[in-house]
Order: sequence, then structure tokens, then C-alpha cells
Amino acid sequence: MEKSTLRLMSTRTYGAQSMVAPLREVLVKRPGEAFARAFDDPAHGFLHEVDLAAAQREHDVLCTLLADLGATVHELGEEYDPDLTYTFDPALVTDRGVLPLYPGKPNRVGEERVIERWMNEHGVPTVGRLEGGARAEGGDTFWLDERTLAVGRTLRTNRAGVDQLTSILQPEVEVEVYDVPFWRGAAELVHLMSVISPVADDAAVVFLPLLPCGLHEDMLARGIRLIEVPDEEYLTLGCNVLAVSPGVVIAAEGNPVTRKRMEHAGCDVHVFEAGEVGVNGSGGPTCLTRPVMRG
Repeated sequence: MEKSTLRLMSTRTYGAQSMVAPLREVLVKRPGEAFARAFDDPAHGFLHEVDLAAAQREHDVLCTLLADLGATVHELGEEYDPDLTYTFDPALVTDRGVLPLYPGKPNRVGEERVIERWMNEHGVPTVGRLEGGARAEGGDTFWLDERTLAVGRTLRTNRAGVDQLTSILQPEVEVEVYDVPFWRGAAELVHLMSVISPVADDAAVVFLPLLPCGLHEDMLARGIRLIEVPDEEYLTLGCNVLAVSPGVVIAAEGNPVTRKRMEHAGCDVHVFEAGEVGVNGSGGPTCLTRPVMRG
């Protein structure tokens, strides 16, 4: 490897244009008082009244796992709304810096400014912002490779959002767009990453019944092995899996079939109880983490 490349790797402090490269720096938000009140407003979409102590215990276990597996965990101390605990959605971190998004879920508007402020304060510059009627959420984005971003067009990410993301990211990044099924509408929203989680360079966990056909075709063309989530484990976050390095993953407890299938595919699977911090608010280990640096 050339010396210039080594210097770049040793001095880089942000950039996460991968879903599976080693997770070095990650931003989380421990559930707080806003999270505790989430069930009070049906717009947040929580399933039942929150047990804050249980949610915090579960989140603490996740953070311990992240640290034990080599990531530096940064805590976002600011309170805003319940969904800010799911730090993946409000922003995208590229090799050029942070791109604050504009949530399609009304109560989440403003979270992107909180994340952007933290990033700027920690040396991550802003590369652009969505304007006008553009809407996009991080759950509708994932990296097919370091130069290709998959974007789902959903009830939270619209055509204008896709167009502006493309304009901001090009020419360094190519954007591939996939339409995600309507399924049961806004009340049980499907993000693109609700149906796929890359777990290695050549493997992804998928929920086939809702996977866009175009994405299915492209994954197979890339030689990606598809690890299928059974119907009974979809709503318990079986498809929401975080890779902390290729083949080393964190998943929600309670999905034994998916876990066995990942292990059979060669994955080292670490699980944590996520019933209160995850299933209740419909956000798993990927949703609960915003990678700041990978690689």
C-alpha cells in the first residue's frame, strides 16, 4: 500500500460509505425523558407505554457490544423527540461529510439539525441540505458499495428527495433508486432498510416478500447471497441487523431462525434484548446507530 494511502487512513476521522466495513466511530442517543413519553402521542407510532428503565438497560447493552467489538461510541446528550434515539434516520455520512436529511415523518423534522450540529462540532463538515418539498430518511438509504448508494422511494422519501440526494452526491456517488411496496401504509411504514441489511461484502439479510424486484435482481447480479427472514420474525426486527465488520453482526434477540441462517452463512452473531428500545418503536440495531466512520 502506498504511503499516501496509509496517511489518509490514519488521519481520516469520518466517512461511512459502506454498510459492512469495520465500524470505528458511531453516534447513539440513549433513551431519555422524550422517549419515555413516546406512547402519549399516537403520531410516534409506539406499540405500548414505554418502560424507560428497561429501554435504557437494553440500549446500554447495545453500546457495550459496540465497544467490545471495536467501535468508539459517542453519546448524543441532547433531548429532542422520542425518535431521535433512532439516530440512523436524520442524516447520511459520506466521505465528504454529513448530509442532513429532511424526515418524511412530521414529528421528526428538526432531528436533522441536532445531528448536523453534533457532527459539525466534532469536525464533520456539511456537504449539502435538502430544500423545499424534498423528503428523505436514512432508513431509505444503504451503500451497495463505496461509490453506489441505494435509495428507496417510499412514503418518507419522495421523488424530490431522491433527485436532490443525487444532485448533492454526484459525481462521486452513483444513486440507484428502488420503489418500496406500500404494504400497510404510513401506520406500519416500510423503509428500504426494513427489508434488507447487508451483513458482509457478499451477503445480506432480506425479507423477500417486500424486497423490491429491481433490488433483488441487482443483488443477485452482484453475487450477493440472500439470507431470508421468515414471516414470523419480520415484525420482531429479524431483518434489522447491524454489521460491525464483515460477517460480524449485532441483531435483536428473539429471532432464532434468522440467527441460525446467519450463522450458517458464516456470520458471528451477537444479540441483545431489544423489546423496549427496539420493537416498541420499530427500530433495531441499525436504526439505533449512526455510523460516523467505517473502514
